[in-house]
Amino acid sequence: MTLFQNSEMKREYDFSGAVRGKFYRKDAVLRVPIYLDTKVQERLQRLAGKKGKAIGAIVNQMVRKEIDLLEELTSN
Repeated sequence: MTLFQNSEMKREYDFSGAVRGKFYRKDAVLRVPIYLDTKVQERLQRLAGKKGKAIGAIVNQMVRKEIDLLEELTSN
């Protein structure tokens, strides 16, 4: 059995009418999704709720502090 026998993908696609870079945007910003362990996310959501902040704000604050610590440790 080959890869394409039970797949909806065609063996070949016709890109002759395609436009190179049609969806490219020079100033586009890539937002990196971060997937948290379920228990970690639940704890952070509770903490965010107690502080009246969004979970994203809490995670960004934590990551900034970790980056600062790493930079401090590696600058010595």
